[in-house]
Amino acid sequence: MLIPPETYKDRLFTTRATAVPEGQQIHNDDFSAVIEMAKQCPPLPASEIRQSTTGFHHSVILGIADTLIPAIKEGRVSHFFLIGGCDGAEPGRNYFSDYAESTPADSFILTLGCGKFRIWNHDYGQLLGLPRLLDMGQCNNAYSAIKVAVALADAFDCTVNDLPLTMVVSWFEQKAVAVLLTLLALGVQGVTIGPNPPGFITPNVFKILQEKFNLKLTGQDAKQDLAMALGS
Repeated sequence: MLIPPETYKDRLFTTRATAVPEGQQIHNDDFSAVIEMAKQCPPLPASEIRQSTTGFHHSVILGIADTLIPAIKEGRVSHFFLIGGCDGAEPGRNYFSDYAESTPADSFILTLGCGKFRIWNHDYGQLLGLPRLLDMGQCNNAYSAIKVAVALADAFDCTVNDLPLTMVVSWFEQKAVAVLLTLLALGVQGVTIGPNPPGFITPNVFKILQEKFNLKLTGQDAKQDLAMALGS
């Protein structure tokens, strides 16, 4: 038997409303009772959300190369961490905030993509007069991070793989596929992705990527992985 649209709508709203204890039926799209109840509810508790200083395009970072390069040579900057990628709600994503908060005070964190929203609600302090957390934009701005890495490699007459640089990338959607493939095409080694590999990376494909590019998955303990990246 077909249910008239009006009856179906009443049943739908009744189901939704009565799913809550002491729920009240809603008819004819009249949400006035809901609105009045919302007005009587206390305000949500205030929460502090830190702000990230954005705008660290590669031209900005390379514009301070005269300060940055001597600091690296003198040991005042120990390491660079690229912690970025896409965000997600599944368990294990807190790995990236744990990782970022454990980085040493004499290191810089470069971040890209919406994954940065997991790590920017923390005061990382400053280094060389700059915020330690350098927000370079979204996934599309991965080009800037690559430009910085290549410029530093040129300055030190080495490859990107020889730099004190660790890439820890959260994985979620398609744009990150292009970023990873770009890094692999450039021959970048030792990228860590997680908490799970992309769907298209089968066990056999992942084995090849591990052998050729040292591609790794995040572990269970961010601090332990960080210690390994720093060689300690």
